[in-house]
Amino acid sequence: MKTFNQFMSEVYDPEVQGRSQIRKTGEGGRVGADRRKTEPEKRRVKAAGGGQTVPAKSYKDRKDIGTQKQRSTKEQQPQKERGTAGLSLRDQQRKAAMERRARKSGASTPTASQLLTKKSAKKVSPDYKPQKASGKTAAERKAAMKKGERTLRDIQLKNLGKKSEKELKNPITQKEITRRNKAK
Repeated sequence: MKTFNQFMSEVYDPEVQGRSQIRKTGEGGRVGADRRKTEPEKRRVKAAGGGQTVPAKSYKDRKDIGTQKQRSTKEQQPQKERGTAGLSLRDQQRKAAMERRARKSGASTPTASQLLTKKSAKKVSPDYKPQKASGKTAAERKAAMKKGERTLRDIQLKNLGKKSEKELKNPITQKEITRRNKAK
């Protein structure tokens, strides 16, 4: 007969625990292990300004951690009785007979496995290179665009001999576009 201490040492033996099916809940009541990437593994970056990028902030925990989801929320529930495809009994028999005749005549109808196979993703060209991140923040990008608009406007005004953008036929800057849209 084992003593209580012997029994407890066997139960909490790490080698035995590794084989057991019972898993301890993760931190915060999470079911299973936390599979998020560690800091060095993260590839997501955000613009820090001045052409620099920094790793994005860590992921936020979901609000529903530790609660079980009902099956009805995860999978679509049947709306009609099983086997009824919105056809009357006579129409179902007719359709089945037509399918039998089609199979007999050699017409190929897709099998269940063919219907359920996953469609292959479109091949991406090997020449494709994703666009590199500029490293500029949204405010910096907007400022650069506005500066370009102003330069373009000044050149056009100078060439046409006009004083202001209001005199131009087509507006250039976003400010003038919104002013004209309000005036309509």
